[in-house]
Amino acid sequence: MNLGGSIRINKFGVLIIAILLVFLVYYISTGKSRSSNYALNKNPNEVNLRKLLIGSIQAAQRGGFEVVEVSKSPDFNVHSKGKTKEGANDPVTDADFRSHCVMASGLHRIFPKLKIISEEDGGNKPCPDSKLFDLDPTVIHENSNVPDEIVGIEDVTVWIDPLDATQEYTENLFQYVTTMVCVAIKGVPTIGVIHNPFTKKTVWAWTNKAVSEPLSYIKRDEDVKHPVVIVSRSHSGDVKNLAKEVFGENLHIIPAGGAGYKVLQVLHNNATAYLHSTAIKKWDICAGNAILAAIGGKMTTQKNEDISYSDKDSFLNENGLLATAVENIHEMYIKKLIDHQKMSR
Repeated sequence: MNLGGSIRINKFGVLIIAILLVFLVYYISTGKSRSSNYALNKNPNEVNLRKLLIGSIQAAQRGGFEVVEVSKSPDFNVHSKGKTKEGANDPVTDADFRSHCVMASGLHRIFPKLKIISEEDGGNKPCPDSKLFDLDPTVIHENSNVPDEIVGIEDVTVWIDPLDATQEYTENLFQYVTTMVCVAIKGVPTIGVIHNPFTKKTVWAWTNKAVSEPLSYIKRDEDVKHPVVIVSRSHSGDVKNLAKEVFGENLHIIPAGGAGYKVLQVLHNNATAYLHSTAIKKWDICAGNAILAAIGGKMTTQKNEDISYSDKDSFLNENGLLATAVENIHEMYIKKLIDHQKMSR
């Protein structure tokens, strides 16, 4: 037995290990910069819509994380922004502000010249920069064929709703809560993202380009014998009466909170139409408008007007709303609404 024998070292093996260590150090040290540079275009006056879609999905999801975190605290710090045109309380919470900061600041850091309109833009508190993010292309499902498309940054307006259904959020009705991002090109809703923070499910679409995986499998029925209309729970009485007058008694009405939630119910065939009879802010509806357009549906005012989402337009849509997942159904319902309006004059 030779306990004092020498140990033979494989020089080739040592060389391989050394090379692997060098690559590992390089990967770690450059990973962040590669991720940061993913968003950068050579021309700062242009934006790649594929990258903006990725950033929008991440913004909605990260804003949703803040919404859930605040929901775990005993105090949401609820206060009122005032009254709506109809006299309802318009609450705001710490969750609205924290979600806004993550969503708006995160997108602005990646796309510095982007025009962003957020529901909470009017806040006076500065946003911390500790929760910024880099683009992560894996948020788009690997089966989604999403092309690159470059547009002028001056044509792009991004609408953000950091917490849709704030009233319901304060009542712990979390099923109605969503975070939303919409990209409008020359005022036309083009990319929409709706994220449910509590189920962690995200729906997105890019008109004429791609839709998130669940939406591509849903079949639409154009033969509706028993319409299901989803309406706002905060003023369901007025819109219920309107729905019955227009569509007859043979319908089912679902009162619900949150414009994002209502659009999701239409998208998943749980409702035939989303009907809204009062004024509504455009950050509440832009994402849903874009997604419905992408799957062959339609959203208009009750006067059958397309809704513009240019930054130069009013933030308020005052002529009500009709949204369906099938354009033919929209045409049928909007005709009934317009006929009803003529008879009511």
